[in-house]
Amino acid sequence: VCFSVLSSGINAEYGGGAGFKTIEVIEDRQDIYVHTTIIKKWDICAGDAILRALGGKQTDLRGEEINYRHDLNPKNEHGLIATMHDHEDYRKALQGVSHS
Repeated sequence: VCFSVLSSGINAEYGGGAGFKTIEVIEDRQDIYVHTTIIKKWDICAGDAILRALGGKQTDLRGEEINYRHDLNPKNEHGLIATMHDHEDYRKALQGVSHS
């Protein structure tokens, strides 16, 4: 579903772990990493930190930053988008994509 709403010519990763997918974005082998189902925050926090340190951005599908505080729900329930560029454009293109 996600790939059908994005324009052609965009590289996006279909499989592998969250860390691998984020590294693919960082190393410019993919334009975007999209995750639409529930994922544990410990699976995405390291990739998020590296991505941000290098100028990229990761948010949930609503465009909100993911809060990793230990006293909060360990599940990220609103999907995620990780990019090195054009983050808001991708997020807008994905509006309405189900995150469950």
